[in-house]
Parts: sequence; C-alpha cells; structure tokens
Amino acid sequence: MALAAIAIVARCSPLSFPKSNFSPLARVLVARSSSSFKPHLRRYKAMASSLSSSGTAAKTERVTAPYGSWKSPITADVVSGASKRLDGISVDGDGRLLWLESRPSESGRSVLVKEPEKPGEEPVDITPKEFAVRTLCQEYGGGAFSISGDTLVFSNYKDQRLYKQSLHLKDSPPLPITPDYGGPSVCYADGVFDGRFGRYVTVREDRREDSLNPTTMVVAVGLGEKDIQEPKVLISGNDFYAFPRMDPKGEKIAWIEWGHPNMPWDKAELWVGYISEVGDIFKRVCVAGHDPKHVESPTEPKWSPKGELFFITDRQNGFWNLYKWIESTNEVLPLYPLNAEFARSLWVFGMNSYEVIQSDKQKILIACSYRQRGRSHLAIIDVLQSSLSLLDIPFTDIQDITSGNNCLYVEGASGVLPTSVAKVTFNDEKSEIIDFRIIWSSSPDSLKYQSYFSLPELIEFPTEVPGQNAYAYFYPPSNHVYQASQEEKPPLLLKSHGGPTSETRGVLNLSIQYWTSRGWAFVDVNYGGSTGYGREFRERLLGRWGIVDVDDCCSCAKFLVESGKADGNRLCITGGSAGGYTTLAALAFRETFKAGASLYGVADLNMLRAETHKFESHYLDKLVGGTAGSGSQNL
Repeated sequence: MALAAIAIVARCSPLSFPKSNFSPLARVLVARSSSSFKPHLRRYKAMASSLSSSGTAAKTERVTAPYGSWKSPITADVVSGASKRLDGISVDGDGRLLWLESRPSESGRSVLVKEPEKPGEEPVDITPKEFAVRTLCQEYGGGAFSISGDTLVFSNYKDQRLYKQSLHLKDSPPLPITPDYGGPSVCYADGVFDGRFGRYVTVREDRREDSLNPTTMVVAVGLGEKDIQEPKVLISGNDFYAFPRMDPKGEKIAWIEWGHPNMPWDKAELWVGYISEVGDIFKRVCVAGHDPKHVESPTEPKWSPKGELFFITDRQNGFWNLYKWIESTNEVLPLYPLNAEFARSLWVFGMNSYEVIQSDKQKILIACSYRQRGRSHLAIIDVLQSSLSLLDIPFTDIQDITSGNNCLYVEGASGVLPTSVAKVTFNDEKSEIIDFRIIWSSSPDSLKYQSYFSLPELIEFPTEVPGQNAYAYFYPPSNHVYQASQEEKPPLLLKSHGGPTSETRGVLNLSIQYWTSRGWAFVDVNYGGSTGYGREFRERLLGRWGIVDVDDCCSCAKFLVESGKADGNRLCITGGSAGGYTTLAALAFRETFKAGASLYGVADLNMLRAETHKFESHYLDKLVGGTAGSGSQNL
C-alpha cells in the first residue's frame, strides 16, 4: 500500500468459471472485431475457450478431493519469479519502442530495452550493466526516463543523478548532466526536453536539508555533459509538482501542483507559464483548480503539435474526463463528457492515458483509454465532431498508451493475458485497427499453466449503507485435475488492496492463481474509497478509513456466502500496507473472518503520521481526521 515504507503494486488475477460460462471480462475476447486482425483475436478467444472447456472435460476423470487440498504446479517459487515489472514505455526518433522493465533475475534492476529492428530478432538492452534506471522522487518514482530523437535522459538508481545517453552510438556510455551531491539526496522525475533552450525540464526533490520534508520544484537542467551546472529553478513555492510539459515552440509550459493537506486526487491546480527570451517564466495563468465553485484534481496536461492544451480533470461530473483550454478567454471545455475515468490516481510520475494522434485543419483526434464498471476501453475522440469511437482489442485493462508511427503502443492485460505491451496499428484514416501484436510480456511463461487459470467475474454487492454498492473481482476455484463434492462450498480468501486510494483490477496474476488452483475461492475488493468509480465513490473513505473499507470487505464476504459461492465458516482475509490495516481492523473489530494475514500492514496511525515521507505526511488528515484514531482505531 502507499502508506508503507515499501510500496508493492499488486494486480488482481483471473479466475476460471465452470462449464462454458464466460465472465463479462472474458467475453470481450470474443467481441466483434475487424477482419483484418481476426487471427489475433481468434488466438486469444481460443485461450479463453480452452479455459472454459477444461472445466467440462471428462468430469469422471477428475479426482474428487476437498477444496483447499488440490495440488498445483503454480508454486510460491513460480509466483515470485514469474513476472517482470513494466515501469514505462516510449518511442525513439526511428519509431522503435523502448520499455523499462525490472527483472527479478537481476535483483529487481530496472533496464531500458529497445524493440528489435526486424521481427524475430532479439530486443536490445540499452542500459549498461553498471546502471539501473529508477528514481526515488516522491518515494514511488515513475517518469525515470525521457527520449527525444536519439537522445535518452534517465535517472540512475544508485546516485539519483541524471545521465544522458545516445541511442544511435553503440557502446556510448551514459554521461552525467546533474551535479554530484555525494549521495542519492537529490532526485529527478517526469522530465521533458526543451528544444528552444537545449535543456531538460524536470521535477526535482531535494532531501539535503530534510529527508522527511524535502523541497520540490521544477528545474531546467543543461544538456551539456562537460561543464555541469546547478539546475536553474523555474517553478517553486508549493509542496508538490508533476507533469511539467513544454509546448511545441518552447514558449509556454504547463504543470500540475498541489499542497498539503491535499493529495493530488483531492484538489490540485493546472498552471501555464509563459517563457521569456532568457528562459524564465514571466507570466502565469491558473487554468483549472482555482475556481472555488469547482473542487477538482486536474492531471496529465499535454500540448498538441498545433499548441493546443488538453488535460484531464473531474470538475463537472466527478469523473476524470478530457478537457481543452481556450487560451484567449481562459476557459476550459469538455471534449466528451462520460461517467468514466480517463485517468488514474497520481501515485507515480509519468502516467500517459491519452495521445493526440492527429492535429490539423481537418481533424483533431485523441487516442485515449478509460475505465467504466471495472473494465478499460480504448477509444478515439474526434475533438471537432465531439464523438467517441471504441476500438476492440483483447485487453480488458489498460494502463499507459504511447503514440508511434501510425500506431499506438498499449500497456494492458486481461484475464488470460499478463501485463503486456501491444502494437496497435491503424488504417490511414485512423478509424480501424488493422493489426494487434504483443511486443513485450511481463510473464511469457505463465501460459504454460493456462489449464489451471480461473477467470475474474466483476461483482457488485450491497454495502451497509442503503442504496450504496461496492465492487469486487471474484475468482472461483479452478483446477482441471480436481473437483470437490457438490455438497461442499469452497473456503474464501478476500483481499483488501493497498493505497487505500487505489484500485484492484481483474487481470492475470499468478499470486491469485496460486490459491484458486488449490481449491480456494478468491475475491479482490474495490471498497468505498477506491479509484475507478468517480469522486463520490472515492470520497466515501474520507474520515472513515478503517470503517468503510472494513464494512465493505465484510459485506462482500457475506454476499458471496449468501450467493452460495463460499463457505461461511471458512472465510479469511489478507492485504498489504493499507490493505494490511483493513485486515487487522476486520479481525480485531468484526466476527466475519476466521483468520487473516496482514502483509507489512499499518498498525499504528500516530507513528505512521510521524514517520512517513512527505508525499503522504498529511494523507491521514483526510482519511481519519486531525488526530489519528478519531474515526478509525490504532491496533
């Protein structure tokens, strides 16, 4: 969870369903598709179909054994070593994809890898072995590298300095461009190139004077590696900054800022600064977040090639939607209002939920992803026509998207696909997908266990508050070798996600398949306070952390028992960090669960408030009130 000293990003995994019943998330794999890439969809459909048929194949041949006793090849070693983590994607000047992956086989070292020049060839490591690409900025990092043409700038994990590297010159060593402060006390993240002044504009976090309360600002770093200068401060004065973005001419810069006690999803501001001939900001305009009539949290500003500013905010309907800034009147206009989330909570830097893929007199097209009722969608918004067109791809969960040459690189997953990067190619009109190919997979070996997979089912269940529902992904037991007696109901393991302002998602995760393949039912809960369902749902937890989340987890477990999907006498709960706090609270103050496991969970709110890092140092002010324990309880 976000409140722990160590943050672990968890994704929910798929579950299998009896007989031929696909879950809603599985059905997307057999949805309508363009004939031009039907072979790819047929392959993913076959994967889902094989999971379904494995549930019906020769029932008499299965071994009858109690739930929870089934043997499975998905061992703890398989789970712990199965997946690489993806920490960002980008495209170089040749149109080839680069991705940042962390490798369990190298003790988690983060390495930039380049797409091979020709299909069938091996990807190429860009990062030399003595380097690792990772920033510690704002504790959770993200946005650790940026590319312009053949020039790469990245943050090195060991010393946290920025380095410049040529992508075209083989064996070209990375060269530092920021000062050496004698240790990793100054961090950088979320940088972009400023071609007008030949510099790199980035967020900087300076911990030299106070490690618990570092100074954050936006600075400009010279790109010359011989005479390294102290970065030039462009923006300062607030507690936090993110998304510094230069317009195409280098005449304006947009950025997001916020201050204590707010988190970026509570209330933030979008600003635009005008840059002088000497590279300073001489004028500033607040675009969003200043009007007291709107409580909003703008995010992800982006300039089009024509210099139009787009961004995402939740000012009107409480959902993060796309907007455009009208500079002449300082007004903002919605592009396509929808009760769906076009962005995620800003836990890490460098998120990229949309791309301007065409900007001319005839058309302004934006490729975007959004989440609605527990599922992601890929779409094209025609700005001039105010229309939205859905694109069918096998992913049911989408993280970031990056524009390529007449294509998109999409980071996504589904109930049968682990986190992957796919190349999605358009026709000339950008109205249809003509090709979908997986370029990178976090766990290419996971499909060897396909016959044990369980597919996720999105469920909506009533909470203790009349008229309010919450959501979860349910995974029934699944193992093609075993079956239980018809009279027995399976034990249930309920997971409470971290954050707590976060969202669990229904994608392939071997840590969930570990349980379901052994005869456990598993449910991953998006309790009140989770993201993905709008501001009203997100704010249910304000002042009531340890109450609403606990109540919703208990309600979900009871709902599954009443639905005949779990044994009411064998209910267990688990969670990490913030989810660990929910687990402990549920075990201490409720009678629903028989056992539980709190993984690096929060147990002392006052100590957490005193010792946590700056980003979350006032998080509890809104979650539990001014003094920890006023609404929730220490354990």
